[in-house]
Amino acid sequence: MLKGKKILIGVCGSIAAYKTATLIRLLVKQQAEVQVIITDAAADFISPLTLATLSKKPVLKHYTANSETGEWNNHVALGLWADLMLIAPATAHTLAKMASGLCDNLLMAAYLSARCPVAVAPAMDLDMWHHPATQRNISRLQADGCYVIPPGEGELASGLSGKGRMAEPEQIAQWLSLFFTASNWLKGKNVLLTAGPTIEPIDPVRYITNHSTGKMGYALAQAFADAGASVRLISGPVSLQLLHPLVQITPVHTARQMHQAVMERLSQADIIVHCAAVADYAPAQIAPQKIKKQEERLTLDLVKNPDIAAEAGQRLQWHQVHAGFALETDHEEANAHQKMLRKNFDLIVLNSLNQKGAGFGHDTNRVTLLFRDGKREDLPLLPKNEVARIIVQHLTQLLQTKSHVV
Repeated sequence: MLKGKKILIGVCGSIAAYKTATLIRLLVKQQAEVQVIITDAAADFISPLTLATLSKKPVLKHYTANSETGEWNNHVALGLWADLMLIAPATAHTLAKMASGLCDNLLMAAYLSARCPVAVAPAMDLDMWHHPATQRNISRLQADGCYVIPPGEGELASGLSGKGRMAEPEQIAQWLSLFFTASNWLKGKNVLLTAGPTIEPIDPVRYITNHSTGKMGYALAQAFADAGASVRLISGPVSLQLLHPLVQITPVHTARQMHQAVMERLSQADIIVHCAAVADYAPAQIAPQKIKKQEERLTLDLVKNPDIAAEAGQRLQWHQVHAGFALETDHEEANAHQKMLRKNFDLIVLNSLNQKGAGFGHDTNRVTLLFRDGKREDLPLLPKNEVARIIVQHLTQLLQTKSHVV
């Protein structure tokens, strides 16, 4: 997957720099071309000679390569040369400089000159990772288009245990392989996706609905299409637009219309994701004329709508991947687990309205991914397009696992 790819690796001053040596060895073994830039602090943790031996290229550190001859390391050329730039380990200090656009060394000059995608693999102590300043910098970098390879959990150099250790070299190498084949992840696969709210008419003027804007669902549709899938998006009324040759939108209004559209297309889908906020109840009768304001109280008789996700879960075929969302306000995880079992989900994405910046209307989301096998992944506050990309990656892996089951 990495044969012939040009990867520019930046190494910062962290004890995790020793892992970068293994990573370079893995990349070169896959026939990638690797060029290393190190900071002054990084040289205190790992020898440039070690990195040069493994990468088979001289390690770059300063603008000037040879002061006597005037040779210099052209940061612009480096930024144009690379297919991807990876900073691993990325320290809190370097992340802050990247987020601020500071340029005080060769690595930062190459970053600001890079026209290729940029990824960072953070490494720091858990309190530094969770500090609001670091999280702001991470969010800023993601908004700028950088990819973040999340740190893992475990024992840290400080002796504490928690999140902050750089992802393992094998994990980073796998991430890179998936990145360069992203456009082919789901080529030839069909995705059925719901998004937005539903509206349930009371009379010709009024209706019952919810606060869903469809942003998360539309971000998922874009991410699935970017991965090569053909996407049928069943969308409630939203003010969003999505123009992509692989996305076909079917507009609906009511829960029953969405139910019909999903059931008609269910058997053809490889992946089914329920992201819409579907009304649980609808008025039993729709008044033919506008209801006039008369009495002090108005009572509506509501009837239960079809449970689209539960019925899809009952009809599920062995090779299909089934996922949904749970927006909760209390007992979040317990309710999400019950919903996952009840609706036969392989993966459920838990939103909590108690989390700032998550839920309806925001461009960001903070979610927890819960898997049927008991695994979980807590994501920090991220732009919804980044959340969507991570969800698509996990669903792709689940689909590949099912495809190999005989």
